[in-house]
Amino acid sequence: MRLFKPLYEMAMRWAAHPRAEPYLGGLSFVEAFVFPVAPELMLAPMTLARPLRAWRYATVSLVFSLLGALVGYALGHYAFDAIKPLFAELGWLPAIESWVGRLRADAVAHPWGVFLTLVLAGFVPVPLKIFTWASGIVGVPLLPFIASMAVGRGKRVYLLAALLRYGGRRAELLLHRHIEWLGWVVLGALGLLGVWWFWLH
Repeated sequence: MRLFKPLYEMAMRWAAHPRAEPYLGGLSFVEAFVFPVAPELMLAPMTLARPLRAWRYATVSLVFSLLGALVGYALGHYAFDAIKPLFAELGWLPAIESWVGRLRADAVAHPWGVFLTLVLAGFVPVPLKIFTWASGIVGVPLLPFIASMAVGRGKRVYLLAALLRYGGRRAELLLHRHIEWLGWVVLGALGLLGVWWFWLH
């Protein structure tokens, strides 16, 4: 069954859209506190379509992710109790409560210990919104919070932009040729990482 190649071709068409950059900013913003689709799925084809704009696109994604992270932080701080039943329905509540406990312990020990925890959290298969909400619930100091979000998300978007910027046309051809099996491999790997993560925690 062909699934990823049609999606990739559609993403490439959207990447060439005149309003692709605002769409990337909007996706990066809402993904940080509620939307389930990672902005890298739009950043990658946009960078492949226009490699010379790689750093600009990565910066747009990062800036709007940080703004969205502040919204997630504020919602966690002021509206968590009201939205708690919704998180339970979505299945996010156990992950949020787990990170709340971890961040609270780090905040008591040292405020900048939270910074390291949140930066390292960027390597685990847990959505960014879990961290933004949990940080707001705990009341993580804003400076370590924003710094950790900038480093954690920045390393992802700029690394992806660099790989595709310097891979250029060759990277696009390889992706187009092998996107189907690469997509299934990545999906399987994410599934295994998710199982491993929840088994440990």
